[in-house]
Amino acid sequence: MPRLIIVSNRLPVTVSADGEGTVVHHSSGGLATGLRVPHERSGGIWIGWPGDLSEATPEEALAIEERLREMNVVPVGLTREEQHVYYEHVCNAVIWPLCHDRIDQLPLLVEGWGVYERVNRRFADLVVEHYQPGDLIWVHDYQLMRLPALLRERLPDARIGFFLHIPFPNPEIFFALPTRRWLVEGMMGADLVGFHTRRYRGHFTAALRRLFGIEPSADASVLWSHRRVALGVFPMSVDAANIAERASAPEVAAERAELRAGVDRLLVGIDRLDYSKGIPRRLLAFERLLIEHPEWRERVRFTQIAVPSRGGVRAYRRFRRDVDALVGRINGEHATPTWIPVHYIYNTVPESTLLALYRAADVMLVTPVRDGMNLVAKEFVASRVDEDGVLVLSEFAGAADELSEALIVNPYDIDGVVVALDAALNMAGMERRARMKTLRAQVLTHDVHRWAASFLDALAAVRRRKSRRTSGASPDKAVQK
Repeated sequence: MPRLIIVSNRLPVTVSADGEGTVVHHSSGGLATGLRVPHERSGGIWIGWPGDLSEATPEEALAIEERLREMNVVPVGLTREEQHVYYEHVCNAVIWPLCHDRIDQLPLLVEGWGVYERVNRRFADLVVEHYQPGDLIWVHDYQLMRLPALLRERLPDARIGFFLHIPFPNPEIFFALPTRRWLVEGMMGADLVGFHTRRYRGHFTAALRRLFGIEPSADASVLWSHRRVALGVFPMSVDAANIAERASAPEVAAERAELRAGVDRLLVGIDRLDYSKGIPRRLLAFERLLIEHPEWRERVRFTQIAVPSRGGVRAYRRFRRDVDALVGRINGEHATPTWIPVHYIYNTVPESTLLALYRAADVMLVTPVRDGMNLVAKEFVASRVDEDGVLVLSEFAGAADELSEALIVNPYDIDGVVVALDAALNMAGMERRARMKTLRAQVLTHDVHRWAASFLDALAAVRRRKSRRTSGASPDKAVQK
């Protein structure tokens, strides 16, 4: 297996230093889990930001550096100002809302692209420093859209892959960015560009067509600057077998029993508190269910976990206030002395509690208004070792392309979601188990390890073929912003 250099905004480790000691341990996120095996087997390195270590003493900084070296990870140093502009402003206040169809959330003044380029160049410097001929380079996500082109300038013969973990939007929305051409040129420095779904790849090829006059070939590749770039579809997943094993633990079963005590039917939603997740519309649909189907009053409870997210971005602070007010109004208007319809938790919760909620749910609500994939849906399915429970899933989540046995809904259609909720609550056991059995077969077979292996196999197979001409207009050399 070729040596692998993985590049992502954050390292797959959590580092903390407070002047009293340091702690470094592996993270448990989907990307960290999926790439841990190829990272370790290939003897490669992982490059990324380790978090804010400005409070670390010199001794702690040395201890952290040594520990990271032992784990084959390379930290990228960013100042607090760079992190604020690059990550909070450009990435999360501009690129994120645009790619999730929320152009209304863009700040009035869109700036900071020079810092974004500078940070991407710092990542490039470290990749070039550690690169060895024959290495595979895999760049991840919207924080590093410029990095493939920056690497191509300095490592013209390297095999470079780029995977976009969020949606690539319809060009009509993407073209609102004045830097649209510059960002696409950045991605096209790769030999292989991966997306979760055919829809996102289609949006990207439409952008190529309109920006550069380039048409994809029959094998979904394009000619770009005298080389061929493959555009692939690789739906990300979860470590399904491991989740199933952890969900079967006795402590999870005990907590599940506590969650079900005194509850006839339990609806569950688990999301980061993000405007892309559709939480307000979900709450309104639940309220409408109580109004149109009063037989569920005092019988059903909706538990919504909202994990704090991006509190440094103004739009997220406003969104939190809106959700808090909506939950308060619904509970104020519909609660009784013995029943509160919405159990709302704005906090992180232990992994065992998340698994217990998955196991306890009669109905799992995953209804984003736009989501690249949504791994919560797949985690829920993987955890249901009892082959029971119903998944209500937005058609605008990438996971909907694979999980067709869920009840697929349009989250903008509140009445339609109410119909699906009532159907899910009334679904016969035989149908629930048949649907869940099919869903579990899909998720267990197409897990995160298969996702990583399929992308790396495709990248390893790349043979950079020179061409004397390009299809359509020859793209201009990217200019620094």
